[in-house]
Amino acid sequence: MENNVKVLKLNEKIGSKKDKQTIILIINIHLRRITMKNKKIVIIFTVLLIIILIGGYFVIKYFKEKQNEQTTVEEYTPEEEISEEQLRQTIVSLYFQSKETKELVPEARLIDIKEILNDPYDKLVNLLIEGPKSEKEEKIIPENTKLQKCYMEEDCLVLDFSTEFLNYDKTDEKLKTNIVGSLVKTLTQLTEVNKIKILIDGNENEEFKEIYDIKN
Repeated sequence: MENNVKVLKLNEKIGSKKDKQTIILIINIHLRRITMKNKKIVIIFTVLLIIILIGGYFVIKYFKEKQNEQTTVEEYTPEEEISEEQLRQTIVSLYFQSKETKELVPEARLIDIKEILNDPYDKLVNLLIEGPKSEKEEKIIPENTKLQKCYMEEDCLVLDFSTEFLNYDKTDEKLKTNIVGSLVKTLTQLTEVNKIKILIDGNENEEFKEIYDIKN
């Protein structure tokens, strides 16, 4: 009997040791799993942090560059101050005949705004009468021509020229077309002008009896 009791106690001790080892093993497995999860979380967090830091760097760099560009524009000062006379000027296109192609070409001209506002039709026509500044173009309105008066009839500008206007070279078939075209293209730059009518000494003339617009 005593021997049987001793055997039972010994088995209980051995069983308890195995249980403890099993529990310890299970705990270690759980700890390892937790550690692995924590490592994954740490890695993910680290990657996200790096992405945020890199993104933040480029965002800050972008806004700094934009700010520098704006500062550069705001702080820019021209080497030469713009005079009041230059501020009062505007650019218009005057159409003259090209010496080479005999086609109408525009010549840009700076004009005082006051002159355009006060009497735009008279100013532009007289600039055409004076002729181009460029040597590549030629004057086509006959010499000594004078604009006697001009006025608007609805959207049509009436131009009354002196008789010298008729002294163009009539053997040149294209010249008359270019004279009219020069006036039309130059004057219809003005918003209110859509077409022109030409008078000679206050009267209609057989050579220029039509009403001309940009389509003619």
